[in-house]
Amino acid sequence: MVQTKLIRSEQELLAKIQSCSEDLNKKLKGGNNKRSITICGGTGCLSSNSQQILDEFKRLIKEYKLEDKIDVNIVGCFGFCSQGPFVKIYPEDTFYHAVKVEDVKRIMDIDIVGGKILEDLLYIDPNSNQKCQRQEDIPFYQKQLRIALHGCGVINPEKIEEAFGYDAFKALQKVLKMTPQEVVTEVLESGLRGRGGGGFPTGRKWQFALDQKNDEKYVVCNGDEGDPGAFMDRSILEGNPLSVIEGMMIAGYAIGAKNGYIYVRAEYPIAVNRLRVAIKQAEEVGLLGDNILGTDFSFRLHIRLGAGAFVCGEETALLNSIEGKRGMPRPRPPFPAVSGLWGKPTIINNVETFANVPYILRVGAKEFAKIGTEKSKGTKVFALGGKVKNVGLVEVPMGTTLRELVYDIGGGIPNNKAFQAIQTGGPSGGCLTVNELDTPIDYDNLIAKGSMMGSGGAIVMDEDNCMVDVAKFYLEFICDESCGKCSPCRIGTKRLLELLTKITNGTATLEDLNKLENLSKSVKLGSLCGLGQTAANPVLSTLSKFRDVYMRHIVDKKCDAGICKDLIQYKINPEKCKKCSLCSRQCPVNAITGVVGKEPYVIDQTKCIKCGSCFAACKFGAIFKG
Repeated sequence: MVQTKLIRSEQELLAKIQSCSEDLNKKLKGGNNKRSITICGGTGCLSSNSQQILDEFKRLIKEYKLEDKIDVNIVGCFGFCSQGPFVKIYPEDTFYHAVKVEDVKRIMDIDIVGGKILEDLLYIDPNSNQKCQRQEDIPFYQKQLRIALHGCGVINPEKIEEAFGYDAFKALQKVLKMTPQEVVTEVLESGLRGRGGGGFPTGRKWQFALDQKNDEKYVVCNGDEGDPGAFMDRSILEGNPLSVIEGMMIAGYAIGAKNGYIYVRAEYPIAVNRLRVAIKQAEEVGLLGDNILGTDFSFRLHIRLGAGAFVCGEETALLNSIEGKRGMPRPRPPFPAVSGLWGKPTIINNVETFANVPYILRVGAKEFAKIGTEKSKGTKVFALGGKVKNVGLVEVPMGTTLRELVYDIGGGIPNNKAFQAIQTGGPSGGCLTVNELDTPIDYDNLIAKGSMMGSGGAIVMDEDNCMVDVAKFYLEFICDESCGKCSPCRIGTKRLLELLTKITNGTATLEDLNKLENLSKSVKLGSLCGLGQTAANPVLSTLSKFRDVYMRHIVDKKCDAGICKDLIQYKINPEKCKKCSLCSRQCPVNAITGVVGKEPYVIDQTKCIKCGSCFAACKFGAIFKG
């Protein structure tokens, strides 16, 4: 790649983009007579030794004296997290999955030196049983469209030259020749809605801030991704932080702000480090700071680390945290666009929203608006997890159905289990059942079905999940994370959790069920902020769609999924018992008795602690949940 230097004008930027684009194209297409090895550097793959894989490639390349023939690079998340770590080799586009450190020498010897494909490292399409040599041949990727994830899995996030080669700052160059109102109008016409959960039109928020007359305004990026199972924003920041930075700069130009703050969870050290590198490199080339590209536009970025409080995902609590105060929501109005950070007009969008902005300004609002549905334009990134074969990061056009998400991309439910529900929107969302699998994904459709888009978590549950226990799990999370400022949330969610606990331990009555429903509605109506107002959604959603499960717990004292310990009993079928004593030897409280080889074993229910050790140990299916 070319060495960076100060970029002082639009012409110099365009020349830099052109030069870096040519270099990146040569690297990916083999035009520089070199092969390129890229390794996934997302958090998931790094936790599975992708850094050691990178180091081993570097060691062997040096040992084989191939430095002038091979580049090795680390990139962001490829998305298919359950199949990582990945190694992709250009220009052939060979895509190896589930690579281990011990596979590196085989790749070097057989592929890089020998010119042959390692068949055992190729992904096998479960539908056709065919081996997929290229990434785009894998069904997981075929219905996806990467806009917010632009560049992730392709460029090195710590090399600004590679970002230049993949369109970085093209949009900013265009924006600096427009008026602020023209920029806001373009975002308005694109139909972009906030990807942080509420779905408020981004352009309208920017218009409110532009219309404020003030000498100081701010742009804030909400990277406080706190939903259980969510990792969308983290992956964008790890894979292409400059796309978010450019989006914030465009927002700053549009509303007249000179400073931006990126609020990121401290639990995301890789994302934070890559953000710092990207900011430093942008400053070094003159694309952050004073008089950018010779214009009178100046913009600086600052990072603030969150300490893990879920409530700081609420925008006004986030502002308090940046100001050094306790993260608690503020009453609204005034809204942040009027009086936000330090009382100044402030726009707050999340990571994914800002990552969409450069694309919109590059291709135009009309092109962006062609993607998606009538009221929800563009794509949405989901962290697809739970009881699904293909766990990972997914970006699909709005209007894609839940069935396509779960089955075509997610690969369906493991072990031939039946689909039961998908929870969208995290603790603030709700569950959708098999009857709603053909629902097109957009903001309005999900709300109409009793859930919400949220920031993009999508947790799949199968027949072995207890939906009462699912509601209890989310309420435990909410109770732990409530800031305590308003009593409906502080006290109400605690009472809801107590009622759910009574239901799961078999002591609840039908009157408790009515209390649960009425109190959920009161918490929803009376809480101060959006988090409190949606805290009861998992309860209301499961009550609406799985009321029979609640009734079974209360009336019959049974948990058919076998999850709620107080409502299950482990029993031994004497006809199937092999009298081997394995279950007895695994029991930690000596609740199982019998005679080896002579008498079937029996569980003493008064001693059993329902740990499930016997159930897991039995190889003959003799132990069952009754």
